[in-house]
Amino acid sequence: MSKKKNSLKDLKQIDAKEEKGKPTTLDQLWGDTGLSKYGTHDPAEYKTRLKSMNRSDMQAHALSVGILPTDNHEILTARLEREFLKYILAYNTPTEKKQKTKKVSQEVMKILSEGR
Repeated sequence: MSKKKNSLKDLKQIDAKEEKGKPTTLDQLWGDTGLSKYGTHDPAEYKTRLKSMNRSDMQAHALSVGILPTDNHEILTARLEREFLKYILAYNTPTEKKQKTKKVSQEVMKILSEGR
């Protein structure tokens, strides 16, 4: 049995590092995944769930997430989708990337110091 060697070009992941957002709430620090409020992080899945709800279910859902329900179905749907997107964007804040500092050569420092 011969074992196939993997070349470096074929390898896609070198380490197991996951990009996770910086925690912004105490719940996130304690391990909350953020699924308790809406049940999903996917906007398309949330839209299909809203489409499957009738008016009374949607009004009950709006109350549970802290939105004052209205009688107009389209306005309530748009408001719920907007609040969902706000929640997802606030919950998944990106991590700050460290900026690499370039070393400045002596010649550049000399030119910059001439203006003193």
